[in-house]
Amino acid sequence: MTDEQTRLRRLAELSVKVAANVQPGQRVVVCGQVAHAPLMREIARAAYRLGAREVDPFYLDRHFTRAAVELGPEESLGESAPWNLALLDTLSLEEGAFILVDGAPEPRLMADLPGELIGKAVPRKYFAQWAEIVGDRKVNWAIVPGPNAGWATEVFGKPDVEALWTAVEKALRLDRDDPVAAWREHIDRLHRVAGALNERRFDSLRYRGPGTDLTVGLLPSSRWDGAETTTTFGVAHVANIPTEEVYTSPDKRRAEGRLRSTMPLQLLGTMVRNLELEFHDGRIVEVKASEGADVIRGELASDPNADRLGEVALVDAASEVGKLGLTFYNSVFDENATCHIAYGDGFEYCIDDEHDREAGLNTSSVHTDFMVGGPEVEIDGQERGGAWVPIIRDNHFQIG
Repeated sequence: MTDEQTRLRRLAELSVKVAANVQPGQRVVVCGQVAHAPLMREIARAAYRLGAREVDPFYLDRHFTRAAVELGPEESLGESAPWNLALLDTLSLEEGAFILVDGAPEPRLMADLPGELIGKAVPRKYFAQWAEIVGDRKVNWAIVPGPNAGWATEVFGKPDVEALWTAVEKALRLDRDDPVAAWREHIDRLHRVAGALNERRFDSLRYRGPGTDLTVGLLPSSRWDGAETTTTFGVAHVANIPTEEVYTSPDKRRAEGRLRSTMPLQLLGTMVRNLELEFHDGRIVEVKASEGADVIRGELASDPNADRLGEVALVDAASEVGKLGLTFYNSVFDENATCHIAYGDGFEYCIDDEHDREAGLNTSSVHTDFMVGGPEVEIDGQERGGAWVPIIRDNHFQIG
């Protein structure tokens, strides 16, 4: 095999063995853009080698979204195709696997269009149904990277796909002699950190740093998770490759203060820079950014609960992504370089008590992660008795 074929095969093997953990007899859907086709095809071959019953492609073309925003009726933005909803129904009923190949070939495709319309162009029913499937753990799924020239240009200023592949391989531990074993060791570490946080049962988190002074409440039964999630039918999978985080869902009613993003955010074919949010009584009440604020506002306006928090996630300097010192302009990578927060939908499986879920878990068709951590950001946890305990200092965990 050529070097490129070897790379694709190693990434495909990691995608099906560790990320989605495809099982014999499963139906598998592999989703991505046309530029991702070589990796998608190799993932299909790897899934069949593991015994998959059927593997089908689900190709996306963001130019159709651009055409809808630019030329289509505004009232149709955000609609979901019935056949795509049927696909999710089938995967859920048959306990299938879903693998999304990520990495925008044209990261700024939508940049010249009205941001408030772009924010409304997300298929709401599709993502709401997907969020329900994820929350109910009905599918073993994963997001994996697909290096390409457009993405490389965004990261390095030129289409250096070789440099991007090298960075991706380091972040995914594909440069190790046994990547699967390296991932098992890494997953164990994240579980230990999550376990230490769960033992403390913090009532709230406090973020402090330049432009940031935010307190986020946690629910009594908020449970920290990391790396692996197990489906209702017993299949453990790693939803993001890479993943360096431990995370939970907060109390949607309790967020107060100001928060400044510490990295750019590539969102819906646009770029958001220097994002600042103000929270009051759990809701985002003000949005500022040097670029892309209108896209954020459009997303927040697309759903009644999009302006509440659904996730808080902690990442420290041990992150293999963070060690690279790169901005990937890709949320799956950048959110695993440092701590992040997401507005929109929360994770049902992160809240153990049904009453807590009904009262405080956010439900939304939106889930957008943005980065808030770094060496200048301190994060503390408040114990139920009121004392504050350092969780992250100088970009390192103080607990676990």
